[in-house]
Amino acid sequence: MTAQKIAVEIFDTTLRDGLQVEGVTATVEDKLRIAEQLDYLGVRYIEGGWPGANPKDIEFFARASTELVLNTSTFVAFGSTRRPRGKVDDDQTLQHLLDANTSAVCIVAKSSDYHVTEALKTTLDEGAAMIADSVEFLHGHGRQVLVDMEHFFDGYKENPEFSFRALEAAVLRGASHVVLCDTNGGSLPHEIEEIVGQVAAHVGNDVIIGIHCHDDTGCAVANSMAAVRGGARHVQGTLNGLGERTGNANLTSIIPNLQLKQDYLCLPEGHMERLTVVSHRVAETLNRAVNPQAPYVGSSAFAHKAGLHVSAIVRAKDAYEHVSPELVGNGTRFVVSEMAGKATIQMKADDLGLDLDGPAIMHVIDELKRLEHEGYHFEAADASLELLMRRAVGWQHEFFTVESMRVITDETAAGEFNTEATVKVWVGDERYVFTAEGNGPVNAIDTALRRAVQKAYPHLANIHLTDYKVRILDGGDATGAVTRVLLSATDGERDWTTIGVSPNIIEASWRALEESLVYGLLHASS
Repeated sequence: MTAQKIAVEIFDTTLRDGLQVEGVTATVEDKLRIAEQLDYLGVRYIEGGWPGANPKDIEFFARASTELVLNTSTFVAFGSTRRPRGKVDDDQTLQHLLDANTSAVCIVAKSSDYHVTEALKTTLDEGAAMIADSVEFLHGHGRQVLVDMEHFFDGYKENPEFSFRALEAAVLRGASHVVLCDTNGGSLPHEIEEIVGQVAAHVGNDVIIGIHCHDDTGCAVANSMAAVRGGARHVQGTLNGLGERTGNANLTSIIPNLQLKQDYLCLPEGHMERLTVVSHRVAETLNRAVNPQAPYVGSSAFAHKAGLHVSAIVRAKDAYEHVSPELVGNGTRFVVSEMAGKATIQMKADDLGLDLDGPAIMHVIDELKRLEHEGYHFEAADASLELLMRRAVGWQHEFFTVESMRVITDETAAGEFNTEATVKVWVGDERYVFTAEGNGPVNAIDTALRRAVQKAYPHLANIHLTDYKVRILDGGDATGAVTRVLLSATDGERDWTTIGVSPNIIEASWRALEESLVYGLLHASS
């Protein structure tokens, strides 16, 4: 008989802490969509931010109260205790918390004597009273009250007596949770586990202990797990680890570590496999890509490049994967590079529906090694890899044949640069010559080539370039260096990337562009 898992609540602070990252911002619409995704994932609490703090948050809480429909999560308003020497009845922050009309509120409180005396400039007695009065006021108005004990671990190390007074002030006045915060992110796992254990022994079962860690030592995930071992049953963090400075505890690592590796239950049954898609949807909403090597949810988390690994996985899928990627909604991916072996190429060929025999596979491997030595990087150019493998079995495209291509750039008297490209191309027995201007050589070449062949291939109108990256491969050669061009495109149904490498940046761009259009036409006709 399987033992019942211990529940650990997940409290997501992406909508506040996550938006404190430099360069990250979100509209009200973005915040509503993110909250929906967090509810879809199944976290226990979603912190919405400070109601009344600014016009955006005012609008967000107003719209959330009528538009946000949550099935699994509790929406939480965030604020602080009353001001020093103030009264709860006329404290604006506390009133905003009530006006937010959420069933739960979370307030931040000073639990370090240093911060009470130096930051608040008040006495320790007043510091404890601020917590007690605020919790009692909010609890008396029917709110569930969670208290974030700011700088708790630093304060406890210096003066545990006051830190315990702060906890008691919250617990005795009705707080449901006391959340111990490693605000500066400087604590280590062994310290966290020991201190949480001492807090658990002190407060007993009167309140739920939570943990809130920052990642300044790179230990936020480990610290959060150590806190759970010490007795915490509530974990705060952000999706993808977003947060100020070096970030907050990353829930996309903490949740599967606790639920898949240990006997804890963080998400409702059947929700764990939503982790990857929610991680990426939130990242896309914030225009901040997920780290490809992020544990569990990164695109490379279950990617295998070395031929030895791939051949082993063919025989035993779990040989180089610590969990089944499907458990978190991810998947195994085989990356083809100069390190690829026969098994990798065969599996890629099977995916593409290509019948490669032994000699053809060895030809592909030899070509990969030769081209990657020259600077190609096929694991980042899926479309170019497919075309290379098709050519290995004798395929040649017949969409068009380029006779010549020329690019001219000149500077006008006004100091403006004009770029013009001329393409001579054959489509079947017809020869076309087109000239086009562009805002750069790649745009001009693209426009001229499209004009030359668009009559025969109207599908080109659906193909759009989405990204263009240039990298210098050997900077020591200065302006004569070899350049690598990666060009991404879409036709609205699929996305692909092609590559070109040459000491001539125009040639490298041309190779990537030609392959991009060929790939798009190939799949339009298949």
